[in-house]
Amino acid sequence: MTRTPTPPGLLPLNGATLATDPRVLSAAREIGTRCGVDYTDDAAVTALLAERRRALDATQRGPLVWLGGLTLTAGALLPFLSPALPAQAAKAALLVTGPLIVIAVATLTRLRLRWKRELTHPALAGYREVLGVARAHGLPLAYVPGWLEGRTSGAGGGGKGAAPIPSYEGVRAEKKIPPYEYEGEGNEREAEAGEGTLPPIPPKPPAVTTYETIADQGGWHDETGCLLVLAAGAGVLWAATSDAPLGYGALALIPLAILIWLAGMRQGAEKQRLRAEAVAYVRAVAQAQRAGARVPELSPVLRRLLDD
Repeated sequence: MTRTPTPPGLLPLNGATLATDPRVLSAAREIGTRCGVDYTDDAAVTALLAERRRALDATQRGPLVWLGGLTLTAGALLPFLSPALPAQAAKAALLVTGPLIVIAVATLTRLRLRWKRELTHPALAGYREVLGVARAHGLPLAYVPGWLEGRTSGAGGGGKGAAPIPSYEGVRAEKKIPPYEYEGEGNEREAEAGEGTLPPIPPKPPAVTTYETIADQGGWHDETGCLLVLAAGAGVLWAATSDAPLGYGALALIPLAILIWLAGMRQGAEKQRLRAEAVAYVRAVAQAQRAGARVPELSPVLRRLLDD
């Protein structure tokens, strides 16, 4: 089955959202001045995240990764293989086990330190600080990629992460301003007129809501079908090796297994269709964000689409 392409990444929040609270906007500019990045510029933030993501990914590739993995595997397997080797070879295998483990641990530790150094890059640390300030002031974070906090990839990126967004005490909300700066006479009238110029967030289609409901359902059809086929085979084997023809009745489990497999295939096809709808919706939300819209926080199911 063809996999639906993953939608483009969203920014946790855009410059327009930052500008709706003057305190957050001021803090973002102050942090940006300190870190040398304009965190209110969506293009600059997008380029920063892409560059830092590539740097993080680079730490998980290359000869050191292979060296660490291979030496660790060899060091773990040699003690179990040595009894099957000739005496002299077994002794040599045990002698090199310790050095291999030491090399593996040293290599993997070095890789971990490189990865942590890239994760705590000042520009990324500053951006996480901006997100923490925004969250403390009640601004919604549409989506926080797992890699930004050092969380594992996959279903939502589990765990706290090696570099989580800092938590600050919540700040009481105050009257927000539209995400525009005005100078000169008549500012108040222009600001009021500007409130309606924000692009709208696309409404969530019913298909996307359905996908959010059923995305975590199922997944048992293949296992159940296989168990039924195995049970049918065991019944037939029992009937063939003993005087118990009743065991042939287990063959009735095979059509049931086929029905369960077909139900699983139908459910999988429906999920794939709905996933395509969800991807299209997230693309539309990302496009609205790039146009300056304030994007609400995505559901965990939609966030997983971005982490896949």
